[in-house]
Amino acid sequence: MSASSIEQPADLELVRTSYDRVADNYVEMNLGDITTYPWLRSAMDGFAASVRGLGPVLDVGCGPGDVTAYLAEHGLDVSGVDLSPRMIEHARRLYPGQRFAVASATELELAESSLGGILGWWSLFNLPRHVLPSVIQSFARALVPGGQVIIATHKGDGEIVRTEAYGAVPVSWTTYLWQPDDLWAILAAAGLEPVAELRLTQSVAGVPSLVLVAQRNGQ
Repeated sequence: MSASSIEQPADLELVRTSYDRVADNYVEMNLGDITTYPWLRSAMDGFAASVRGLGPVLDVGCGPGDVTAYLAEHGLDVSGVDLSPRMIEHARRLYPGQRFAVASATELELAESSLGGILGWWSLFNLPRHVLPSVIQSFARALVPGGQVIIATHKGDGEIVRTEAYGAVPVSWTTYLWQPDDLWAILAAAGLEPVAELRLTQSVAGVPSLVLVAQRNGQ
């Protein structure tokens, strides 16, 4: 599935502007540092070990680039993209040796069987429920056989309309909560098979966290 066939969220520009607005506080609060979250770091280490050597890795929604840089330190050929130009400015400043670009998950033109791994690390929860399956299908198509996608998101039912975030900065976005079975169904429909699941009772957003890893098998 190409980016041109993915519906663009109606609030895309509002979300982009909101993340531009919170980017400075996000960096100052050091929220992207995975080393402060032992269980999440373990999940990322497992992902890195599984996809190392399979091909390039793309961090979709990389924010200020902390996880991208972490994976590079662990031997992966990794680059990052983010919806927010301000986030990418920070990423390029903090990690000048890494590759970053401005792009939405719905705007990527991913070549078939071109990536060993893809991250949606707390970066897909703003996508409307009817848009996420198309994005996941594009990810699945881009993976090489044996390649994996890792998704981290907020667990629960319904959605949360946010008007402020990261130090009471005004924002306008919706956080869509997901149950594991619903996400697994989307991954399965895209042809991906389960590898791992991690559930955490808390997150910085005040709701439980969910990490899923799925793999493209076959030829």
